[in-house]
Amino acid sequence: MRQHERTTRAGPRLTRGWYLPRLGAALLCLAAACLSPTTGAGPVLIGQGRRILFIGNSLTYVNDLPGVLQALADSAGGDQLAVESVVAPDYDLELHWNDGIAQKEIAKGGWELVVLQQGASSRAENREHLRTWTKRFATEIARVSARPALFSVWPMQVNQADFPRAIESYTLAAADVNGLLLPAATAWLAAWQRDPALALYSDGLHPTVAGTYLSALVMYARILRRSPVGLPRGVRTRSGATLVIDAQSALLLQEVAAQVAEGSP
Repeated sequence: MRQHERTTRAGPRLTRGWYLPRLGAALLCLAAACLSPTTGAGPVLIGQGRRILFIGNSLTYVNDLPGVLQALADSAGGDQLAVESVVAPDYDLELHWNDGIAQKEIAKGGWELVVLQQGASSRAENREHLRTWTKRFATEIARVSARPALFSVWPMQVNQADFPRAIESYTLAAADVNGLLLPAATAWLAAWQRDPALALYSDGLHPTVAGTYLSALVMYARILRRSPVGLPRGVRTRSGATLVIDAQSALLLQEVAAQVAEGSP
């Protein structure tokens, strides 16, 4: 598996993408957040403001991460974000490239950032794959005067020892293209240092609401260059997803996101 990760042992199926626990599309997709090459619906730009295009898979669309980021920006006033997603289950960057939908959306222009995400990419061959296809997408992104961003994601829960290699893979891919690193995986580790009992995995792969909230906080801090401390602990996205975190956990996650975002290259 290219995401988590390619293997020959019995059990999870082998795909060109990555292993997705069979939760069912209805459980994974939240309204407009699941607009992808496999749904038959075209990508839709939601909102107005600084435009961000997300290209990824269920680690992006579960809990509507782009919508949560947008809602957090709305809540703070000032800069507003317009978000669009080209996402599909089991997809890596090569599969997106072969579909061609992502390139068509990039070519429309007007983007400030194009966020790229596949799996943890911690193994050598998967790291090389991430770097190769990031460079290819970066060429298209540069044509419309936008900047690539790398959403650094986490390995499967059973592979937590892979966190450092996964983080390094995304850091290298971002450096290759002068991209903005969005260090969510680093924030997950930092959050567990503060509270090892934090539940960030929902099913051993996908994030809980807290995991998505932490990722959105890091993106908020890195993209808008603002502290996420003091942001609301509950938001409703324009696609209809509702996210609520208890007050104590929300403050911890905000503080972690601020610290990690400030220390990232």
